Amino acid sequence: MIPILMYHQIGQPAPRGTPYRGLTVHPASFRRQMTWLKRLGYQGLSMRDLLPYIHGERSGKVVGITFDDGYRNVYENALPVLQSLNFTSTNYFVANELGKGNVWDYDIGIPHSDLMSAQEMRAWHAAGQEVGSHTLDHVHLPDIPPEQAVWQIQESRNQLEALIDHEVTAFCYPYGDETSQIRRMVREAGYTNATTTERGLVRRDDDLFGLPRSTVSRSTHMIRFLQRCMTRLEDNKRRQKLSEQA
Repeated sequence: MIPILMYHQIGQPAPRGTPYRGLTVHPASFRRQMTWLKRLGYQGLSMRDLLPYIHGERSGKVVGITFDDGYRNVYENALPVLQSLNFTSTNYFVANELGKGNVWDYDIGIPHSDLMSAQEMRAWHAAGQEVGSHTLDHVHLPDIPPEQAVWQIQESRNQLEALIDHEVTAFCYPYGDETSQIRRMVREAGYTNATTTERGLVRRDDDLFGLPRSTVSRSTHMIRFLQRCMTRLEDNKRRQKLSEQA
């Protein structure tokens, strides 16, 4: 079983009372987390690099590292840490919002945060990190007509590939919401894997287009962080949830 960590922003948190303030992890906390993984013999990997371990083709102490939305503060604060430790990671970009901001958050009171520009995304890729897709506009895929969903999934891949001149194979469902039909769209668009916001560790028999992750937030204590990476606690919770739903 393999953990995939889910981050959003790596920067200074917004003022107290701001919605979803906890999704911004302080740079010092991120550095400590990654450093401890390295000290304990773990390798942080992008989804591209993690797949051979999920398939069982390779073995070792590995952790998937993912970032949602493509925030500029991840480029500024997380990339130097990843490079210093020889870790790779996947960042899921919103193709139509490069160089802009998190417009999908404004209505719920989350303040503006800069997103990476196309140039910064290319530098992210050139540094050995993976570019993944988070659709064109960060849409809620189950709520739009199927033909629009296909366009959001396929065209975002096309645009990102054109910008970095490299294949894009990792996808992330905005808001974590998807259906069996949407999973099929992602598969048919040419991606090899897709992540959700479902909690748990990845097992070899998991659907590659519905991979669970572990959220890392501002308040995640170091002990709890290491538990998510090194124990079966999260997977046991997931199994219990699935059993209750059966």
